[in-house]
This record gives sequence, structure tokens and C-alpha cells, in this order.
Amino acid sequence: MQTDFKILHRVDSPADLRRMSMSELKLVCEELRRYIIEVVENKGGHLSSPLGVVDLTVALHRVFETPNDLLIWDVGHQTYAHKIITGRRDEFPTLRKYGGISGFPRSCESEYDVFDAGHASTSISVALGMAKARDIKGEKHRVVAIIGDGALTGGLSFEGLNNASNLKNQLLIVLNDNQMSISPTVGAISRYLTRVVTNPLYNRVRDEIWKLTGRLPRGSRTIRRFLHTLQEGLKSFIVPGMIFEELGIRYFGPIEGHNLEEMIETFENLKDFHYPAVVHVLTRKGIGKPEIEADPLKYYSIPDKSPGGGKKKETAPAYSEVFGKVACELAEKDDTIYAVVAAMREGTGLVEFAKKYPDRFYDSGIAEGHAVTFSGGLAASGLRPIVAIYSTFFQRAYDMVFHDVALQKLPVIFALDRAGIVGPDGPTHNGVFDISLLQTIPGLTISAPRDGNELRNLLFTALERCRGPFVVRYPKATSIRFDGNGDSNLIEIGSWELLREGDNLAILAVGSMVEAALRAVDELDPAIAGQKPAVINARFIKPMDEEILQFILKNFKAVLTIEEGTLYGGFGSSVLSRLNERGFSGCVHSLGIPDKFIEHGSRDTLLDQLGLTSPHIGEKVKEILVELG
Repeated sequence: MQTDFKILHRVDSPADLRRMSMSELKLVCEELRRYIIEVVENKGGHLSSPLGVVDLTVALHRVFETPNDLLIWDVGHQTYAHKIITGRRDEFPTLRKYGGISGFPRSCESEYDVFDAGHASTSISVALGMAKARDIKGEKHRVVAIIGDGALTGGLSFEGLNNASNLKNQLLIVLNDNQMSISPTVGAISRYLTRVVTNPLYNRVRDEIWKLTGRLPRGSRTIRRFLHTLQEGLKSFIVPGMIFEELGIRYFGPIEGHNLEEMIETFENLKDFHYPAVVHVLTRKGIGKPEIEADPLKYYSIPDKSPGGGKKKETAPAYSEVFGKVACELAEKDDTIYAVVAAMREGTGLVEFAKKYPDRFYDSGIAEGHAVTFSGGLAASGLRPIVAIYSTFFQRAYDMVFHDVALQKLPVIFALDRAGIVGPDGPTHNGVFDISLLQTIPGLTISAPRDGNELRNLLFTALERCRGPFVVRYPKATSIRFDGNGDSNLIEIGSWELLREGDNLAILAVGSMVEAALRAVDELDPAIAGQKPAVINARFIKPMDEEILQFILKNFKAVLTIEEGTLYGGFGSSVLSRLNERGFSGCVHSLGIPDKFIEHGSRDTLLDQLGLTSPHIGEKVKEILVELG
């Protein structure tokens, strides 16, 4: 931690904020921003979003008696300032590092982290549940949900709002409106909030009222109340039919999210309001450093620049980049192709596609379920949607995949980015469950490329040959090899690829594990080189290659499956089941993700810990070969 901080070293808990003057609180905010910038620019992490909520975080902890009062955060990477002022100031440089503190709220980490939050749109439902539990138990604490306008695009947030009016007691919803999720927020809700915020008449009168109340003597409460009532009436007149009011939730705001005095006064006035209420707070991502505020998208997430922590120089582009390029190639030849994302245009590599084909690009906002069902509608109407969603977020659309796509055998292509170990974002973001979830759905094809060239071929095959849903999963990693000027080639659906001939042991590797398996075999001790195992690229997880399975049955004594996914219900368990059905008398061994949530750390560190790197695979291979004699 910097030694030139004048006041932040005095903040060991939110209680310290409640003893400070307004000028001291403002200095705390300045130093929080400097500290966040200093750590994140060197150690990596999210940047523009946490900077935007520093003042809001300080105001909330100043007014509410945390941890007794409960703050429930949505989109948890906003919580860096929250972590620093709740006893984790000195640990903050370990953010997102293996063994360090999480980049998201973790209830196991601090009593101030009330509920784990890695995905979006959850806070209102959680807060409503906690407020209801409080009332049932006869407790008196306050409950506050903090949700962004980006997260408000998610359907779950509206389910929570729809039920919130049933609560007849305190519940405060703080709408942190920065007109962004990662990219600018999309949809009618965004346009609606922008209309409220930007109405010039309302804002001009509101500012004058705020200035006037600031000049009034302390005892002029009646006049203050009258002026604020006038402001609320003006708001209702200029912006009729407020959506929150129609849902039975009182609406207050919008207020300036970087004005501590205004936020503290508003929260003080509303903290004991015995009805559900929304406070609309306007913030700016990246505030604290001009270049970050000017381009919050660029500084959304910063790579680790510490020694040994940065990105390695790769000879091939990342899978996301390859996917974006191939999507453009395919769309150029087929005008029925449509790309669909759920607020992840940049992350999925589709920025260029959106520029080239704006009428064939659709961003649903943070609404994965809608993205999938919408794509089902496109496919049922004769179009060819390619839906790009991170594996971890795809879990939120499982029922839609089953009910709205697979059941009707619709040809929707699902590109699952970040499949496998993601790393610093931790257990909420590791995409290790998609194989086990999706294998249970009839008629759905699941594939995983070994490199960028195979990703191109699988996408081409899905468009040309598949008449039902087709999944391509790939990791947040280099694509190993990719010919940018190469052609697309068809692959027989369900076919595997024999990469190394061998005997006794057959290694079936999936996707990202193929190269690790090849290196492990190539580096085997010469003393057992006479027992070289076969290496098979199991590029189709479902359906499987029946001919190679029969070949294994007749010619091998043991099988080793390797996958970057959970072992329970995964590829290995399916291979075991299929071989058992055929009376395989040998042993089946499996490497993959154990039955537990994997904590944060670098991708390389976690894969090594899980035994999914070539040295560990080599040790497992030697162990099996020794057993076979």
C-alpha cells in the first residue's frame, strides 16, 4: 500500500467512516480511487466499474450500520472499494491471485460480503428474500440491493421487482446507472432511464432546488420537504408512468452518484422508509483518471502486469478472436447467418461482425435465456443463428436450450466461450459444467476443437451438416494454430481423429487437453517408450465415434480420458458407460475437474493444481503403463 495516503490507513472498518467529517470522507474517496488504480494497473482486474462506485460505496457504508444492515451487490466486480473499507485494505494487492482475496463478494471471506455475486441481476431477489426473512424473524436491520442499469436488462431483476411490492417493510434498491454493462447498455429499459436522466427541464429545476435547499437554515425542514415534494411532482409530470411506481415501488432520483452530500442525505432520509423504494443514482465509469473515464470499455478489465503474471506472447490468436473472424467469413457467404450475444460483444470477439453486419447482429443485454429463445425463433423462421455466450453464463439458459431449441430440433449453433478454467474470476466464472449439463439433452451435438483451424471447421460443419442444435466449446486461451487465410473443411459429425498410434493404452483428449496429451506422450521416459499409448482427438463429445470405440474395445487394455470439465457426468463418465455397455474388460481412468468449485488463480496455476498439464498427464500415463506391465 502507498505510504503517502493521509487517511485511508485509518479506515479499518465502515465504523471509521461514521466518525469522519465530510471533507475527510471526500479524501477517503480520492485515496480509494488512487489505491484501486495503483493495484489493478499492476496486478490486473476490473477497473472502470469499481472506480465508478467509490463515492456510492462510501455513502452507503456511512449511512447504513453494516454489517448488521445488509448490502447485497449485483455484478460483484464493483466491490473493490467495499472490500478495502471492510477490513481487507492490506490484502487488496492479492486480489484475484491464487490464495488471495476474490474479485467478487464471497460470504466465506467477510461478514460484510452478505451474498456471493459473480453473475448479474440477482441482487433484488436476494435482498427481497433476506428482507422477508428479517420480517418473519422479527429482526430490525435494513436491507439494501445495489444493481446496475446493465444488470437491470436481466429477466431475474424484473421477477424480483414484480414481487417487491408485496413486501410491506423496508427494502432499498439502489439503481447504479452508468448507461453501461460492459458495452453500452441496450434495450428499452436503457432508453427509458436515459430519458429520465437527460430531460433538460427536469435537471435544470432539480439542480436549482438542490442549490436552494443547501442555502436554507438548518431548521427549515418544512420548506425543504415542500421543495422536494415539488421536485417529485415535477418528475412525475415530465416523465409520466414511472415504471417503478407502476410496480408499487417508490422511486427517488435521479441523484448525482459522485456527490457525497446528496447521496448521504438521500440515504439518511430513506433508510427507515417502511416500503420498498428505488434510489436512482447516476455514476460514471472510470472516474478518477481521465483516460479511463473517457474509454471505460477499454479499461473494463486490465491484465496482470506484475513479473510473471502477465499474458504470455502467443504465436496464435485467442479462440475468441478466431471465432469472430470465422463468423465474419461464414456470414460473408451466407446472408441467413445471424450473430447473437448476451452483453458480451467484445469478450466473444464479435465487434467486427457487429460493424460489418449491424442488421444481422443482436445483443440481448444480460439476458441469456432470452438470447437462446430469440435464436430459436430465428431458426424456426429459416435463419441460422450463432449464439456466442460464456460457458458459465450459458448455465442460466439451460431450460431454453432444452425446451425452445433442442425439443424442436432447431439448427441453432452455440459457441461457448471460456469453457473450462477461466482463472482469476474464480468459481462463478469457471466454465466447467457445460458438458455434463448438455449431454443429457437428446439430439444435441457437442464438440470441442483442438486448435483454431478445427474451430473454423466445426463451425462450418455445423452450418452445412447439422439439422439440430450444435455446441462448440473452447477455452479462454490461445488457439494453438490458426491459418487466417485457410479454407473451411467439413468434418464427419461424431468422428474422432487418431493423432498417435499406440498399444495397451488409448488416451482420449477433449479440446484444450489434446496438445497437453500429445506433449505428455512425446516426453515419456524412453524406458517405457515401448508402450507408447495412442492419442485420440475426441473432438466430438456427443455423439461419439462408434468405430474408434469398437477399435479400443478390441485392441486396448486401458483408456485415459482427459477433459477440461467436471468429471461428474462429463465426457469420461460417458466413455466409461459406452465401453461398459460393450463389455470392455479393461480399466477406464479419467482426468478432469473434481467435484468441487475451483477457486480463483491464474489459469496456468489452476490447471497445474488440477493435474491437467502435460507433466501431470505424463505421470498418470506412466502410472497406468506400469500397472499394465
